[in-house]
Amino acid sequence: VQLVESGGGLVQPGGSLRLSCAASGFTFSIYDMNWYRQAPGKERELVAVISSVGGITNYADSVKGRFTISRDNAKNTVYLQMNSLKPEDTAVYYCNTRVRGRPYWGQGTQVTVSS
Repeated sequence: VQLVESGGGLVQPGGSLRLSCAASGFTFSIYDMNWYRQAPGKERELVAVISSVGGITNYADSVKGRFTISRDNAKNTVYLQMNSLKPEDTAVYYCNTRVRGRPYWGQGTQVTVSS
């Protein structure tokens, strides 16, 4: 199993970014996919979830209405569209899934929201 995130960077408050996570080594379409983030000095927190069946989504309250998770099963990729970014969204963002009961993580991509 391999998860590779991309799309992070420096953005001004109010701006947008789209993160991507390219997955390989497992049958992507049958597994739920998650985005987590970890800010300096804080615990890793779940940001968004998308189910394998029906693409049902769920979000942390702190990002609801601003972030959108989606997936393209043909490309084995999950996305996180982040709009109206705030300085408190600054963190390393990780892609995650659980295959046969074992969690897998990408290497993370840094998102910095600052003027």
